[in-house]
Amino acid sequence: MSSREDAPRDEELMRQVAEGSAQALGLLYRRFARLIFGMAVQTLDRAAAEDLVQDVFLAVWRNASRFDPERGTVRAWVLQIAHFRLLNELRRRSRQPEIAPDPDGLVLGGIPAHEPGPTEAAWLEHRRAVLKSALDELPPSQREALSLAFLDDFTHEQVAAELGLPLGTAKTRIRAGLQKLRAALGPQWAALVALCLLAALGIRYRSEHATLARYDRALSMVTASDSVNLRLAPGPGTPEETHARYRGRPGVAIALVTFSKFPPAPAGKTYQAWVRHGATWTSLGTAQPDAGGSARLIAESSALSVLPDGLEVTLEPLAGSAAPTGRVVVASVP
Repeated sequence: MSSREDAPRDEELMRQVAEGSAQALGLLYRRFARLIFGMAVQTLDRAAAEDLVQDVFLAVWRNASRFDPERGTVRAWVLQIAHFRLLNELRRRSRQPEIAPDPDGLVLGGIPAHEPGPTEAAWLEHRRAVLKSALDELPPSQREALSLAFLDDFTHEQVAAELGLPLGTAKTRIRAGLQKLRAALGPQWAALVALCLLAALGIRYRSEHATLARYDRALSMVTASDSVNLRLAPGPGTPEETHARYRGRPGVAIALVTFSKFPPAPAGKTYQAWVRHGATWTSLGTAQPDAGGSARLIAESSALSVLPDGLEVTLEPLAGSAAPTGRVVVASVP
């Protein structure tokens, strides 16, 4: 592992992030996340401060190409983003809703509850605290490996390179850390661990709509020693930086697909991911990338228990297609 003196400069890391390097973003995260969290936690609760840190680095990822070293340092630029995000959050919290007459409760009764009530919120906060305590109890080597694998979305190979370890050792630390978390928290907390760690990969859903057991299956697949990580390269007419990754495991009927640097889909179109076994194509679902060109899919199908012969993402009608008929955006290399 290189020394601090040999480490890349912040400006060089920003250039790499602008080119799509998740590893460079991870290095910037480790340099500035604690500073941003310390600033946010002075006015927000711990959970909200942690969310703000994630939002800041998502903004860094999306806007890295806009950074101009002639106008200031990376540190100042990142802190400015954090400052604006914090002000926006405080303004949002200070807004008071307008009160409309509803003596019979008819309007209120027709509105679905999207936020947890006081009891659920207290329970969620308790679960966060328990998980944080369990993470802190892990040996530093396992905690660091898990952080790289989930917070920075490193592959097993990248974790090994970053920590200067043999690949087998890196995989062992990740698995051992996850197993200790599950043992410490008990079966009733296993799905929570999956939800929190997959949320660090950007897979965020409101708790009332989450199927936590599904997340746990996806997490087990991603962290298994025999899981595969396949890259889908851009096809003709697709920007060079556009790519996707497919994570699967032999014998396991679940897959994770991540989209990176995808341009907005044309009007009336959506991106649809596919796997091929022989001559048969199976849809993994559709996705509309965010402003940064990122999207993620978790798919479950018995067909996924066998590693695919081919992978591709195509442009299809908004409702999706029964078979890939549109232009191939990215595909696995034969």
